Amino acid sequence: MRIDNDLWIAGEKTRCVLHPTMANRHGLIAGATGTGKSVTLKVIAESFSDLGVPVFLADIKGDMSGLCLPGVENDKLKERIARFGITDWSYKAYPTEFFDVFGANGHPLRVTVSEMGPLLLGRMLDLSDVQRAVLSMVFRIADEQGLLLLDLKDLRLMLQYVGDHADEFILSHGTVSKVTIGAIQRSIALLEDQGAAHFFGEPSFDISDWMKTDANGKGMVNILHAVDLYSRPLLYSTFVLWLLSELFEVLPEVGDLEKPKMIFFFDEAHLLFNDAPKYLIEKVEQVIRLIRSKGVGVYFVTQSPADIPQVVLSQLGNRVQHALRAYTPAEQKNIRAAAQSFRVNENFDTETVLTELGTGEALVSFLDAKGVPSVVERALVLPPQSLIGPAGEEKIASVVKSSLLYSKYLEELDRI
Repeated sequence: MRIDNDLWIAGEKTRCVLHPTMANRHGLIAGATGTGKSVTLKVIAESFSDLGVPVFLADIKGDMSGLCLPGVENDKLKERIARFGITDWSYKAYPTEFFDVFGANGHPLRVTVSEMGPLLLGRMLDLSDVQRAVLSMVFRIADEQGLLLLDLKDLRLMLQYVGDHADEFILSHGTVSKVTIGAIQRSIALLEDQGAAHFFGEPSFDISDWMKTDANGKGMVNILHAVDLYSRPLLYSTFVLWLLSELFEVLPEVGDLEKPKMIFFFDEAHLLFNDAPKYLIEKVEQVIRLIRSKGVGVYFVTQSPADIPQVVLSQLGNRVQHALRAYTPAEQKNIRAAAQSFRVNENFDTETVLTELGTGEALVSFLDAKGVPSVVERALVLPPQSLIGPAGEEKIASVVKSSLLYSKYLEELDRI
């Protein structure tokens, strides 16, 4: 909820406000399953939309689609609103665009193989270091010869071409093993079996389509329908990372602004870092460190802060920590580390409270106007003003078909 130029996110007596000038210092929403992370994400997304800031988020469970409809009052919500002393509360819908890499519940979201690049494609294919080096060589040869790699068919043909002419490239690019080429081809086949062919092709996604407001000045909430994509963890995490990387590559340097140009939520962030090779973590760390100067705030959503590598976690200044569970010594250690990451509040023991928080409650610490983390507060998160729960396929289809983007992405191009 917008209060003057700040965003009131939580807190009945002591308001926990997120300063828009500090929103590009990134953030973390963490907590065990069922503690209220999704509602917190929605409340923060609504607040930025009200401020005129476009938002991107992935809908893992299907319940984020409710942002396109006004909330429905019930006794539980009335009681919660009353605790904040709000007398002018209203339920409202937010401007939304829906995207889906499979095209079933949103505008098709496509990218060419060349745009994805060998680094992220190698991760998506789960290639070894040797195979990834060969894939990079194939991309380099295609670039030198002016050959476009639009979809997986193009990549397969290019791999075959390099394999068939391996002797010609030994002096200029090094030895290419046909066994390695064959292994990459098999990995592509496995990727195709998972439906990945849907999101390699044209027209490729134009990131500027996210950077919009509606006629009333509200920031567009761009929702990636990821219910199906999430069942393919490596595809999901790599594709969302590509979207973030594309923002980084395309947007100009703007420095610190009165409000961010965009807020990007990376839900189920642990999938990005599970068994991630060093080069990938280094890439994420670089993007997070540098993208703030382009006016983008990145907010990771995950179960535990321990899911995020320290080099990335240390850059997340705005934090909402819901309850954590501790059944093992390792989990107790994680709780202790999470508690120690906050500035001490003399009124309670942070480590103890972390396991006692109720649903919708959180430990909250946002950066103040000078960029200093605030003293941690135990706070109840405001309820969302949009619908809690899914909007339904019929409503999503209606929003998609009435969008100006509908005709732009509807038909796939094939340059054969």
